[in-house]
Parts: sequence; C-alpha cells; structure tokens
Amino acid sequence: MSKYLVVVESPAKAKTIKKFLGKNYKIKASMGHIRDLPKSSLGVDIENNFEPKYINIRGKGSIISELKKEAKEADKIFLATDPDREGEAISWHLSGIFNLPENEKCRITFNEITKNAVTKAVKSARPIDKNLVDAQQARRVLDRIVGYEISPILWRNVRKGLSAGRVQSAAMKMICDREREIEQFIPEEYWHINGLFQKENGKTFKARFYGLKDKKIELSREEEVKSILQELEGVEYVIGKVKHGEKKRAPLPPFTTSTLQQEASRKLGFSTKKTMMLAQQLYEGVDIEGEGAVGLITYMRTDSTRISDEALSEARRYILNKYGQKYLPEKPRIYKTKSNSQDAHEAIRPTTLEIPLETIKGSLQRDLFRLYKLIWERFISSQMESALYDTMAVDIEAGKYLFKAKGSRIKFNGYLVLYEESSDESIESNSEEEESLLPELTEGERVEALEIKHSQHFTQPPSRYTEAMLVKSMEEKGIGRPSTYAPIISTILTRGYVVKDKKFLVPTELGKIVNDLLENHFRDIVNINFTAEMEAKLDSIEEGKLGWKELMNEFYKDFSKTVKDAEEKIEKVTLPVEESDEVCEKCGRKMVIKIGRYGKFLACPGFPECRNAKPIFEDAGVTCPKCGGKIFIKKTRKGKNYLGCENYPECDYSSWDMHSDKKCPECGNFMTKKYRGNKILYTCSLESCSHTIEETRKKQED
Repeated sequence: MSKYLVVVESPAKAKTIKKFLGKNYKIKASMGHIRDLPKSSLGVDIENNFEPKYINIRGKGSIISELKKEAKEADKIFLATDPDREGEAISWHLSGIFNLPENEKCRITFNEITKNAVTKAVKSARPIDKNLVDAQQARRVLDRIVGYEISPILWRNVRKGLSAGRVQSAAMKMICDREREIEQFIPEEYWHINGLFQKENGKTFKARFYGLKDKKIELSREEEVKSILQELEGVEYVIGKVKHGEKKRAPLPPFTTSTLQQEASRKLGFSTKKTMMLAQQLYEGVDIEGEGAVGLITYMRTDSTRISDEALSEARRYILNKYGQKYLPEKPRIYKTKSNSQDAHEAIRPTTLEIPLETIKGSLQRDLFRLYKLIWERFISSQMESALYDTMAVDIEAGKYLFKAKGSRIKFNGYLVLYEESSDESIESNSEEEESLLPELTEGERVEALEIKHSQHFTQPPSRYTEAMLVKSMEEKGIGRPSTYAPIISTILTRGYVVKDKKFLVPTELGKIVNDLLENHFRDIVNINFTAEMEAKLDSIEEGKLGWKELMNEFYKDFSKTVKDAEEKIEKVTLPVEESDEVCEKCGRKMVIKIGRYGKFLACPGFPECRNAKPIFEDAGVTCPKCGGKIFIKKTRKGKNYLGCENYPECDYSSWDMHSDKKCPECGNFMTKKYRGNKILYTCSLESCSHTIEETRKKQED
C-alpha cells in the first residue's frame, strides 16, 4: 500500500483532517513557517536583484528533521497549508526542504475542513502557485526593507527599539489625522424646536420644527428661535399631508474578515487579534461531544461574500424547516463582492448546520461559542426574507410654519427574528427627525400642542477610531488585506504608538512624533493612496501580471533616495517626559512614565545613577484577603491579566480569576468569578474559606 504524508501548519488542523483520510495517510504539523528572513540582518541582497536570503527559523530544527524523515518514507507528499499567499509560501518552503520537483502536484487547498472538501482537494492536487508565492515574497521583502532602513533612523533620532512598518505607518497616520481633526474642531451652535402634540382621544406624539411650508429653516441663533416661538403662540396646529408607505430592511451579507472583526468588536467587545485567534480555532477544528474534532467554519481570511451552492441549499432547507415558508425568499440571495476584492474564498460561514447549536455550546469555551454563534446567525439571516415596516410621515401646519413627524412599526420581522446588526454607538444618525410610533392621523385634523420646547446643541468633532471603525476605514481605503488588519492594530498598540481609552484608539505623544517625522521625510510610506496602490500591485503579482522583482526595483529607486535625504536632514527629537505622582523610594525623585516592550512602566529620572523601575498596575478596588493590602490587576509578559497583591513578594496572594463585586457571606472577603458554560462560579478569595456561589448567567451575557 502507498504511504502518503500530508503537512499542515498546526496540530489542531492535523487532528481534524486525520478523521477524513485513511490509515495510509500520515498528518504532520510544521508549526507555522519553517523558513524566513534572518532577524539579525536585512536578509535581502539588494545588489543582486533583491534576492532574499532565507534561513531555517531558530528552534525549528527538530521539526524540519522529523518532516524530512517522514517525507523520505512517503510515496507521495501533500502540502495542505492555508489557502492564501502566506499558506502558499509555507508550502513552497516545505517543498524546498523536501527537494520536490517544481511542477510536482503536491499542493492541496480547501476552504473548509470537511470530509468532502478534504477528499476532493487530495484528488485535485496541483503544483505550487509561484504567483501567490511571489506576491507573498514581494510583501515580505518590501516590508523588511522599509523596516530595516527607516527603523535605525528612528533609533538614532527618537528612541531605540522603535519600528516603522509600511502598512502600520499608513494606519497610524489615519489615527493621528483624526486626532488632529478633533483638536482643531470648532463647535458650531444649532437649535431644535420640538413639539409634543395630542389628539382629541388623548393619544400623543412628537414632531420637530421644519421651517416654512416650502423651505427648511436651519436654526443657528437663540434670537431666531425666540422670534419663531413668539409667532407660534396662539396658532392652530392642523395635520397637513399624511403619507403612508412601506419600507423593506434587507439582511446583511455573511461575514468577510473585515465585517467579522467589526461586528465582534461591537457586539462581543473582542479585539481584532482575539477575533482572529478564535476564528482560527473554529476553522482548524475543535472537539465536539459525539463528533470528535470538527472544523466549524470556512476559512476566516477572506474579502468575499460568495457562498457555495451546497451551502445556500442547506441554509434554505434549515430556514424552511425552522421558520416556515414566509421567512424564505423566493430565490437565494446572491451578494455582490466589492470591486477591489480578491474573491479567492467564500464568505465566513458554518461548515455544517446539522450539528445543533446546543450541542456545540456544551463543547466550546464561552468566547469561542459566542463568536461561532455570531457567524452562524449572520449566515442564516443573510438568506432570510427582509423585514417589513409600515411607515408614516406627517406634516403639522402651524400658521406659516411646519412641523414634521415620522413613525414606523414592524409589519413582518423577517430575518430580525434571528439576527440584528449593530452599529458604532459613536456614529450619530444623519436623520434630524425623531422616529417613533405615531397614532392614526388624518389630513385636516386639529391637534393640541401640549408642549413646545427649544434646545441648544453644538456640532460634535469626529469620533476617534475604535478597532472596528479603523478596520472598516482601512478596507474602504484599500489599506492592507484580510490577513493584515489584526496584526497592524496589534503592532501599533504593542509599540506604544497608540493606547486604548475605553474602546477608542488614541495616539500617544510618541506616536504623534513618529508620525510627524514619517510625514515630513517619508511621505510615500504614510500616504494612504500610495499604500493602496501598492496593495493593488501585489494583487497584480498574484494574478501574474507583474513580476515581484520588477515592483521592488521600481519602489527602491525612489525609496533609497528618500532614506539618504532623511539621514542628512532629520534632527534628534527629545521626547516629552510624563511625570507621575509616585516617588522613587531609593532616591526621592518623582518617577516618570516610560513605554517599554511590555507597555508602560515607572522609571526613576535619575538613570543611570538610580536604576529603580517598576510596573504600572490598575487598582482592582478590593483588598488582599491575606494581608489587607491593595489588589492590582497585573499582566504577564504575554499580556494575560491576573490579580496580585501590592505587597509582593512579602505577600504571595495571586489569582487567575478576576475579582467581582460580591463579598463572601461567610468571611466578608471579595469573591472571584469565572464562567462555566451558562453558569458563573463565584469563589471566596480567602483560600481557607473557599466558599462558592453558582449563578445562571443573564441572557445578555450570552
């Protein structure tokens, strides 16, 4: 019997695929990339037509040796890394260490890890797609050159350890530009006049002042408002034109990477990084009770809204059986993919609807299930009937003036029975009309004005970006691609260029300084259009329309001149020092706030004479059950939160579970909390007490 070797990136993916292939197939994981450019040098021979110098990644020696051994014993090798540029590049490096012929049909790809998809892929193996590999090489080499040639300039003139990535710098500029808009914003005054009206039968409704009967009046001064209010005294209010209508509200398409990150941020409070980490697990496979390892969703890096015919049919059958004929459109909904989309994969959707959500819920961690449920509901709702509303628009005549009211009521809930999309709270509606339920009104009917109120308002500055808003804006401007949104945001946060204030992204002083320096001396690097054009050129390489070294030569010709000019012109920048209230216990100076590899920390300004430094912790607002000191929310080097006492190391209290507002009824100490399925388990923080309380989670927490 023939022996086959299938190489994937992760053990989870290997475990899921193993179910679908026979005993003659051995599935091994490469644990991601096995080769890359060296960290200690540029790794690109610019003089030799930008030839990259790949080396085996440190620590991967034993994995490579094991893979080579398995490859020698195999009659056929299949490379089943992810179906995108990066996956193609990993397979290309693997084919190199296996010494496979260039045209060897070794590459298999699948958009979902299901039996049909995997077995079909094995039967239709193809050679490595060199265009995909070249597009990935171009991005890697381009970003390496930008980083390695600009970063040392930042080290010399701003601070050591800084970096300037090609795409991250464009995203950084967007955040800084928005902050500048906010700082320079001048509020403008405007006024509203609102009326509360009553019919003869006692039913009331609200309406807003519009202006004259044939012209809208913008109210910008209090004097103008008071003049109108005087004219309204004693007038009759008569219902003018009444317009009844019907409005359809269609469902949104299934998720792309961008829309999933946006909705997970708004509805679940997830960062883009967390969303992609969880989505990767759902794609590669998780253990489901009674089913084993199951790949629950299709590939999560996509900009397409396309759905396979089989998935459409399955969704329509589910809707018909679960909700009935009236919730099923006559034809399947086909969503148009944006013009700049690569459309390489389907939308993000469940791989199967046969496993009940209840079964899956019992097998998944809370956040993993919440994300899966979001994807599941969005997909099903995208194929359901539109919601239908009865609408009503009414004019209320008041002498020569006019008030207007709008109202609507849901007639048929359609897809809203399952899913309702969210929006950014910070984005205000463009409508100035208050929309609410209106009573039946007829033309010529007189109504009484119970109250006519005026209110002053001021225009608001544009909102800062949330992660969701930044991803949406990057996608609209063509900056980055589905695989890059999360790393871009993660990088600018890690580097200390941006901090999160609640959910908003705020540039730090360091971020502003670096952005200004790049804008003044490396205009193309932060230029939005230039960055978008470069993405389009990378797409052209993938399509075989442009050679990657041709792109590099074109780019580097101008870039090298820019770097040379910058080295001559940039002057050293002194970073502002942020002083804290903390006093250095070693020398008595007031400590300053600095940003290091793991975030902000306190340092003595007397360095190097005094080298005292310590981390900054958030006060949890509870006291230590062991010594009575303050409890802080601390972070590990990998960014995981835990509780720790301020008196460490004298007091060793710590807990991975977060604090709650509950106090132990037995001893009075605070209780920690953790989630188990649909339960919340509260535990006394005092180890010798360990009193526990179990509660069912509220519905809105699911």
